[in-house]
Amino acid sequence: MMKSLLIAGMGGFVGTAFRFAISRYIQIHTPTVFPWGTFIVNILGSLLIGFIFGLTERGDWLSPEFRIFLTVGICGGFTTFSALTDDAFLLLQSREWLRFITYASLSFTLGLVAVYIGRMTTKLV
Repeated sequence: MMKSLLIAGMGGFVGTAFRFAISRYIQIHTPTVFPWGTFIVNILGSLLIGFIFGLTERGDWLSPEFRIFLTVGICGGFTTFSALTDDAFLLLQSREWLRFITYASLSFTLGLVAVYIGRMTTKLV
């Protein structure tokens, strides 16, 4: 367990550093209020986690440790949106339409609610 935790943490550091650098670069060089940096990072993270999980479905391309480093670590640090979209894809792939709609809409809605609650809580302190 400790080994997996350290592996995920190292990957998380890498993913977080990449997320910060890429999204910051894009935001600085894109004169708009639309959050292009975050948007692009989220889509890239989704592509990356889809690629990684696609590789693991094809066989033993990645060791369990390296998969943890890439998915939980790098993708988790780079963006948590990638995990959400992969889960949603699996539901679509399984033709779980109601679960997909529920998962996708609740993930987005409850995410917004959590941000709101977090913001409001900071105003109370």
